[in-house]
Amino acid sequence: MIRLWHCRDLIFYQKYKEMLLYLFFGGMTAVISIGSYSYCDVGLGFDPLIANIISWILAVTFAYVTNKVWVFSVETHGMHELFIEAFHFFTGRLFTLIVEEAILLIISKLHFNSIVVKVVAQVVVVVLNYIISKLIVFREKE
Repeated sequence: MIRLWHCRDLIFYQKYKEMLLYLFFGGMTAVISIGSYSYCDVGLGFDPLIANIISWILAVTFAYVTNKVWVFSVETHGMHELFIEAFHFFTGRLFTLIVEEAILLIISKLHFNSIVVKVVAQVVVVVLNYIISKLIVFREKE
């Protein structure tokens, strides 16, 4: 009989669960971001900076829900606490949007393919977003 999970696999998963889930959902967020950006930029012919803002709104909404529910498993008590948490999340992501927009603006002036630049920018954004989410938004409450 084939075992799907070995004990060491389960230990590894438990030890790195948060990071593995963040990478999985971060990857899915990047797919949503890049896919919606590509559709708006190439498919609809939007300006790359406008296409990026639209993709940001879709991706950040997805990321908030998945990070809250599955990655960091944070419970909030009451609407006020939920609002504050969502505000911090979207504010942190707004900061990384500015970073991403700067990368797109600077590198697009060098006439690189905008989709390739978007993918490179996503790597920077995923790392910054994890740091912001872990240390500010979904940190352990006292």
